[in-house]
Amino acid sequence: MPEAKTPSIRSIARNKKAFFNYEILSKLECGLALHGTEVKSLRAGHVDFADAYAQVSEGRLRLIGLHIAEYAMGNRHNHVVTRPRALLAHKRQIRKLHAESQTRGLTLVPLSLYWKGSRVKVELAVARGKRLFDKRESIKRRELQRKGTREE
Repeated sequence: MPEAKTPSIRSIARNKKAFFNYEILSKLECGLALHGTEVKSLRAGHVDFADAYAQVSEGRLRLIGLHIAEYAMGNRHNHVVTRPRALLAHKRQIRKLHAESQTRGLTLVPLSLYWKGSRVKVELAVARGKRLFDKRESIKRRELQRKGTREE
C-alpha cells in the first residue's frame, strides 16, 4: 500500500506586527475562499495584513481588511482588493471562536498565509492586545537576544 503524501507547506506572508501588538492565546488553521485573480496575486506575493482581522457574523467566519493587490493581467475580471473573505472552518470551531472573541479584550487576528498543497490556508489566532509596557518588554528581550548572538 503506497504511503499518503503529506502536502508541502510554502509560506506566502506573515503578519509580523501581530506578534508584536498581540499576546497569542490560541491558534487555528482555516481555509480561505478566493477568486481566481486573488489566487494569482497571492502566487506573486502581493498581500498585506495591515488592518486585517476575523469576525464571526451570522454563524460564518469572515476575514476583513486583508489587502490582496489586483492581478496585473486580470483586466475587467479583477477582484475587489479588500473584500470580506470567507474563512472555512468546522461549525464547532466557529462557535468556539465566537465565544472567545466575545470575551472583553480578545480579538481574532490572522498570523500567516501559506500554501498547503494547492490550497491557501490562514493561521488564525485568538489574541489579546498588548499594553505599552508589554511591548517595551518585548523590545528589551529582543535586544538582549541580539546582543547575545553578537558576542558568541
